[in-house]
Amino acid sequence: MRKIFIADAHLRSPQDRNYRTLVRFLDTLPADTDTLYLLGDIFEFWIGNPRPVYGHYGEIVDCLKRVRERGVRIVYFEGNHDFHLGGFFKEQLQAEVHPDGTELEIEGKKICLCHGDQVNRGDHRYLALRSLLHGPLVQALVPVFPRRLADRIAAAMSRNSSGQHAARRQRWDYPAILENFARERFAAGCDMVVTGHFHLPMEIREGDRVFISLGDWITHYSYAQWTEAGLTLERFA
Repeated sequence: MRKIFIADAHLRSPQDRNYRTLVRFLDTLPADTDTLYLLGDIFEFWIGNPRPVYGHYGEIVDCLKRVRERGVRIVYFEGNHDFHLGGFFKEQLQAEVHPDGTELEIEGKKICLCHGDQVNRGDHRYLALRSLLHGPLVQALVPVFPRRLADRIAAAMSRNSSGQHAARRQRWDYPAILENFARERFAAGCDMVVTGHFHLPMEIREGDRVFISLGDWITHYSYAQWTEAGLTLERFA
């Protein structure tokens, strides 16, 4: 059976190319797909259990419902733009939601799956912010937070994140960070490692061990799939 892994679509508007392309991709998943792994930042901003659902995400939610109705299992790993998701995604999509990365066994192989925003342990400022945002205090405040104010904060966070991409790439050697992470997880006994977050399609193979950084659905339209041929990094035209 086929397993699909995607991350970092950062969906905003249904009119955007990446939004339309992801809907098309999900609606045309091969018939033998049994699991869809969403490794975070599928949405530009989704925190908590909004009621009603953010209007601009209605189409992609309906698309995910169609995927689920086909019998495809959905497993969601929260990112740094989408977290505290348990309520909606468990209730509406019967999804399995992981707040952090974890290690699973798939067809006899030990695989590490994570969004990847905790991989760069040198980014202490971000890790402290993440600990606050993903913590119980923010989780408790989300349901009572005014929707309009939350939307404004989301827009500000989006602008700030986009503006810092170039500076982060200059400061941090992402390929080296990812390679070190891969070797660390291999040494810990993982056969395969899949991560998102870095928007960098990357593949490392050492014998039977495989590491894949998923890239994104903004410029690369890249994803991973697991078939009888093994775990591979692919692109959607």
